[in-house]
Amino acid sequence: MTAGVSPGRLFDVAYHAELRGEACFLHGLAAGPRRLPTALWGGDVDATDRALLAHCSGPTLDVGCGPGRMAAHLARRGVQVLGIDVSEAAVRQARARGVPALRRDVFGSLPGEGRWSTALLADGNIGIGGDPERLLARLRGVLAPAGRVVADLAPPGTGLCTLTATLEHAGEHGEPFPWAVVGPEAIGRVAREAGLAVRQTRAVAGRWFAVLEVGE
Repeated sequence: MTAGVSPGRLFDVAYHAELRGEACFLHGLAAGPRRLPTALWGGDVDATDRALLAHCSGPTLDVGCGPGRMAAHLARRGVQVLGIDVSEAAVRQARARGVPALRRDVFGSLPGEGRWSTALLADGNIGIGGDPERLLARLRGVLAPAGRVVADLAPPGTGLCTLTATLEHAGEHGEPFPWAVVGPEAIGRVAREAGLAVRQTRAVAGRWFAVLEVGE
């Protein structure tokens, strides 16, 4: 794996490897290496996914959509949805399953800024960029005045942690990239700093998530 490449390129490697049946591992987010669940991301939604997605209404931006399982479910429900991801391979896979998807960085220019009803941060994507306050503040600018963010959280006791992760494939490590994890006890402060208010936090079968709304 070539060092110095972007996270998007690293995840391209991961998605292509998974299609070949090869494992990729993330280092730095847990006590030991953790296999990247690209097969899960490429599957269909489960019961806890559906509980999370029930809070997505109106035009929805799926940030870090991966191969598009969440966006595909929303589209089947009749929700207008757009997936964005920095991985070209992920965007191709999302489009192959009928999901409108673009290769975009959430911190760059996005279609429909200021008009999205919901921004979705599934599968730990509140950690994108390693700075959840900056990410949520960015999404506040993308949302309509009464918009919301629906975000997966880490388990209670996690707090707010900024980490450095690396991706391993075939014994080679990619360039480190920043990531963050946010537990339910930390989401209130993070949301306030970004100009959002916590409407609710909820656990379903051990999976925690929050619904945040644009504050006054």
